[in-house]
Amino acid sequence: MQVVPHDVLPPDPFADDPDDPAREIAALEDEPVEPISASERAELLADLSDLAMYQALLEPRGVRGIVVDCGECDQPHYHDWHLLRASLEQLLSDGRMRPHEPAFDPNPADYVTWDYCRGFADGVTATESAY
Repeated sequence: MQVVPHDVLPPDPFADDPDDPAREIAALEDEPVEPISASERAELLADLSDLAMYQALLEPRGVRGIVVDCGECDQPHYHDWHLLRASLEQLLSDGRMRPHEPAFDPNPADYVTWDYCRGFADGVTATESAY
């Protein structure tokens, strides 16, 4: 990943603003994070492996990523393949995921659920082993 020097970035519109909305995020980053357990690590590695297989099977068919129903806001969250991979890798390395921008104007027809991916992969595997 290429690092952009701060002197070429535009000025922070919230610089010195006591109501800067990013302060809450910065405060979260300062909180200690418990390391993930061995079983959580194994689950994340399995999810990353599954994700790679799902992307390989479904991206050529026009699927852009996975939709997840959020338990906090009761809204669907659309994750492109690369965004979900980056989030899982960050959780694996840092023990938490940072907030990110949601997909811009996603077409729900371009995203499938994790369960759909699993079923599709199982169907492909069953079809291939039948021959």
